[in-house]
Amino acid sequence: MEPSIDIPWDGRAIGLLDLDAFFASVEQLDHPAWRGKPVIVGGSPERRGVVSTASYEARAYGIHSAMPSYQARRLCPDALWTKGHFARYRELSEHVMRLLCDETPLVEQVSIDEAFFDVSPGRYSRENPIEICRRIQRRVSELGITCSIGLGTSKTVAKVASERQKPRGLTVVLPGTERGFLAPLPVRALSGIGAASEARLASLGIHTLGQLASQDPQRMGELLGVAGPRMVMRAAGREESAVRGPGGRERAKSVSAERTFARDLTTRDELRAAIDHVSACVGTRLRQKGRTGSLVTLKLKFDVHHTHTAQRQMAGPTDDEHVFGAIARGLLEGLWREGTGVRLVGVGVSDLDGAHASQLGLFEEDSATVASGRDLRALAVATDDIRRRFGSAAVAYGRDLRFRIDEPDDQPDDPSPAADGP
Repeated sequence: MEPSIDIPWDGRAIGLLDLDAFFASVEQLDHPAWRGKPVIVGGSPERRGVVSTASYEARAYGIHSAMPSYQARRLCPDALWTKGHFARYRELSEHVMRLLCDETPLVEQVSIDEAFFDVSPGRYSRENPIEICRRIQRRVSELGITCSIGLGTSKTVAKVASERQKPRGLTVVLPGTERGFLAPLPVRALSGIGAASEARLASLGIHTLGQLASQDPQRMGELLGVAGPRMVMRAAGREESAVRGPGGRERAKSVSAERTFARDLTTRDELRAAIDHVSACVGTRLRQKGRTGSLVTLKLKFDVHHTHTAQRQMAGPTDDEHVFGAIARGLLEGLWREGTGVRLVGVGVSDLDGAHASQLGLFEEDSATVASGRDLRALAVATDDIRRRFGSAAVAYGRDLRFRIDEPDDQPDDPSPAADGP
C-alpha cells in the first residue's frame, strides 16, 4: 500500500522512473486502433528477429523482450507487429526527461525509458517526495503513455521498487525500511546479478537478498571478486551513490553493432563482407561520439545456443573501420570453419579513447600505407556526412547491398563493465 504524504520524509529521496512497455505504448498512442490489443515491436519472425518490446496485452501470452520473434508469433499469432520507430521514441523520451527536470536538476537518464531523479526534501523543494512522484506520473500520463516509479533512499532501492508494481505503479520504500523490503526478494531482483552470479550465490546457499546482506563483505570479496562487497552493501540497502545531473552520465566503455541474417552465412566471402558491413556501423557510431578504441571483439552466433567471441588489442586507438574491421576479419580464422552456418555477426570496439594503448606512430608504417589509411578514413567521414544529410540509403557499398534486406539490430553501448557472464 502506498504511504500517506502526511508521513515526514527524513533523508535522501531517490526515484527511478521506468516508462511502461515504452516502445509498444508509443505505437499504441500513435495508432489508436491498436490500443487494448497485443502489440510487438521487433524484428520479423521470417528473418530471425527478436522482440524489442511487447505491450502488456502481448505479455499476457508469455511474450517478453529478447524472445525470438518466431516463438512470440507461435504464442500469439494475432499480435500486431511493427518495426521500431526510434526517432519518435527519442522525441517522447525527451519530453519525459524535461518533465523530470521541472522537478529537480538532478536527473540521470540511464536509458531511453529510464531515469533516476533526486527529490530529497530541502535540496530543491520542501514538498513531500511522494507527492512529487504522483505529479510526475500524472504529467507523463498526459503525454499519452504511463510510467512506474520506485522511490527510496538509494538508487538500488529505487530500481528494485520500480519493478514491483507495473504498469502505472508507485512503490515507496520509506527511510529505515530498506532492509526489510529487500530481504525476502530473490538475489536476481538486484540489478547487476545475472544468471552466472545467481548460480554462484546459490552454490553458496544464498538465495535471497536478506541472506546476501548478512554475509561478511571480505569473504564475499574472496569468493566473488571486487563485486562481492558491493553486492552485500546494496542487498542491505546501504548504497550511497549520488544521482548525477546533466553531463554527469558515465561515458560508454564500448561501441558495438550486430546483425542477424535471414539465412545462414556459410562462405568466407559472405562472412568477410558481413564483418565489413557491421564494422562500418561501428565506425560511424564511434565518429558520432568522438571516440576511438583499441580493443576489437568479433562475435559469431551459430545457433540459438552457441555463440563465440574473440578479441585482439590493436597497436593504437582508432575510429576507422578499415583498420579495426581488417583485424576483426583476421579473428574469423580462430572462430569459424568453412561451411559452418553463421546466423549473427557482431563487432565491438572497447578500451575507448586509448585507455590501454598509445597512438600509432607516423613512422611505424611506410608512408604509402599511412597515406592510404588516411584516404580511406576520409572516405568514411565523407560517407557519414552524406548519410547524415540525405539519409542512410544515400550511399551504399557493394557489401551493404547484399545485406540491405535485413535491418541491423541496435546494440546499446555499454556504459560499464559487464556485471555478469554471457
